[in-house]
Amino acid sequence: MPRFSIIVPSHGVAGRLPQALDSVLGQSFGDFELIPVTDGPDAPAQAVAAGYAERDCRVAPVHSPPAVGLAGARDVGLRAATGDWLLFLDGDDTLLPGALAALDARLGETGDVDVLYFEHERTPWWTGEPANPAAPVLARTPDGAFPPERAPHLTGVELPAWSAAYQRAFLTERQLTFPEGRFTDIGFGGLVSLSAERVAVLRQVVVRHLLRRQGNRLGLPGGHHFELLAQAELVLARAAELELPAERFGPLFEQLFAAVLKTAAHPRRLPRRRRAFFQRASGLYRRYRPAGYRTPGGSLGVQHRLLASGAYLAFRALRGANRALARAVSAVPRPRGLWTRLRYRHRLRTRLDANLAVYCAYWGRGYVCNPAAIHAKARELAPHIRSVFLVEADRAHTVPEGVEYAVIGSREYWDVLARAKYLINNANFADAVVKRKGSVHLSTQHGTPLKKMGADQATYPVVAAATGSFARLLARVDRWDFNLSSNPHSTQMWERAFPATHETLEYGYPRNDVYCTATADDVARVRRELGVPEDKKALLYAPTHRDHATGFETGLDLRALCEEIGDEYVVLLRAHYFYDRGAARGTGRIIDVTGHRSAEDVCLAADALITDYSSIMFDYANLDRPIVVYADDWDVYRELRGVYFDLMEAPPGRVARTPGELAAVLRDGSYADEEADALRAAFRERFCQFDDGHAAERVVRRVLLGEPPEALPPVVPLAERVPAPAATTLVRS
Repeated sequence: MPRFSIIVPSHGVAGRLPQALDSVLGQSFGDFELIPVTDGPDAPAQAVAAGYAERDCRVAPVHSPPAVGLAGARDVGLRAATGDWLLFLDGDDTLLPGALAALDARLGETGDVDVLYFEHERTPWWTGEPANPAAPVLARTPDGAFPPERAPHLTGVELPAWSAAYQRAFLTERQLTFPEGRFTDIGFGGLVSLSAERVAVLRQVVVRHLLRRQGNRLGLPGGHHFELLAQAELVLARAAELELPAERFGPLFEQLFAAVLKTAAHPRRLPRRRRAFFQRASGLYRRYRPAGYRTPGGSLGVQHRLLASGAYLAFRALRGANRALARAVSAVPRPRGLWTRLRYRHRLRTRLDANLAVYCAYWGRGYVCNPAAIHAKARELAPHIRSVFLVEADRAHTVPEGVEYAVIGSREYWDVLARAKYLINNANFADAVVKRKGSVHLSTQHGTPLKKMGADQATYPVVAAATGSFARLLARVDRWDFNLSSNPHSTQMWERAFPATHETLEYGYPRNDVYCTATADDVARVRRELGVPEDKKALLYAPTHRDHATGFETGLDLRALCEEIGDEYVVLLRAHYFYDRGAARGTGRIIDVTGHRSAEDVCLAADALITDYSSIMFDYANLDRPIVVYADDWDVYRELRGVYFDLMEAPPGRVARTPGELAAVLRDGSYADEEADALRAAFRERFCQFDDGHAAERVVRRVLLGEPPEALPPVVPLAERVPAPAATTLVRS
């Protein structure tokens, strides 16, 4: 007769069953039998179990039809078992190494007991910290073997069946089996606890339970939640029949109705018949409430009293109020960590530092974009203001020498955010950041909007799902005092997308100043850094992100394109910043510049731009160099992402719909002919009004130095600007 019988139901987990069986067969303690319970001779798990049985005589598969469910499968295994002690393991769970040896040793210490409870670990399916919910329950029990009345809180209904070892003779003598239906662990655990005379605990993790990606099937919506009431009634009726003392009946009653109330208050679990569930639960509550039972305090106590009185409408109103409160509390920004929250809260009470400015770009990706350009100009025009740039830890090495920075999440990060008067970002600061009275928040944005942004995304399901809570988005927008715009189109679209009380500054984008200030030497230097040969023309290919796609795909065979257009060209590939691959890399005629710090430098190096719907086209137009729109999926993008205007009606240059068309306009030079020039000129008139090389100066003088608008440098007319020169002549000879 083996020491242990391990029963493993396998319905729906054939793919993970070998992991469970291996965890048992790999135990250092070998005196056991392993009983996989499969659905039948033709079930997927049967072949797995049969293979193990051929290799190890301790494996003895049995069959149980799927119709009888988990309870029936366990009972079939129970009847087939011959061991002294029974363990139930789900097919996607594992025994930890040394588990059986630890159980055997503990049973040797405790002597004759009916049940040995032990700890288990719940492990997230992908990432996250495992949890041990049994530990606090078992921590409050006596050290040796004890009768259940010495630990009345150990009712059995809070622990799954696979968190205990059961003496087989005890189960057989008391005729204890798993109750039919769902939530069978609650019924079985309660009945076992009511029948046991001596129990013990092992304060050690024995089973590792893998949480399913789709969650517990019992938590899905449906009428099966009424079976929870059936299991609760089964246990309560047995407790009443045994005339269980009040000191034990009270905890059992409370734990059962904690599960019932959790379901009653969960709107998605009971899409229909919620009132019927509540009324039946109310009847059980009144029928089995122990004499002298005192309801718990707080909101849970209110729910108990409403259930006792059958006040469904009041319970529903309370549930709605609690949900609204939970949503409000979750929307309240708070840094992670108690000590960090307390420190940040304390710093918020200190005086604002009028000479402290905090900058951040792209959620901490580095010293880039409009915030970097403003920061550089502030060091020149407002040197008395201390400037701190916020970056992620893995980007700290990219911050230029001499630029003070703080790592996001660090103590210094929260300190400067709490005390800074000026907060400048091209995206948004964390929800936890509080808008203090007297502080000045500037949103610089990071592009001219072609695609729908902010609140305008709400009607596009794909992007709306990625955006998350629009209420939280607009709460972040409400912190803004100023919002930067580079053209009248942006001004109008930002007002739609981000409705709030901030002031729009039509000053241009500071990052684009370089397009008017860079020299031929600057262009040559950047090309050398990127590895562009002196005798080649550089085509910048910069596609945008597709919200409906996963991962980065160019959508264009760049090698084939290079073969088509001739060897006088090289292609600079710059993917969306979501797909930053690190440092710039060259592969012959295709140079990956996605990881290069400065998009502006890359644009300066390029003789022409090929893009689809990326906002880089609006910035590149300031250079007055040729632009080709490669619009192979415009109709799909417009439908799924949403756009503010029809780019095909007003493009910045030639439009190609296929790789062949793109190669043709590059090969014959039409991408830089008079018609392309005319399209680009109209585009520049519409979208390049304010980018004249002085945007950063206007921002610093207005926002940081407080100068009035009339004192700022006026915008240089488009016709009077001299863009940075291109490195090569573009029309083919």
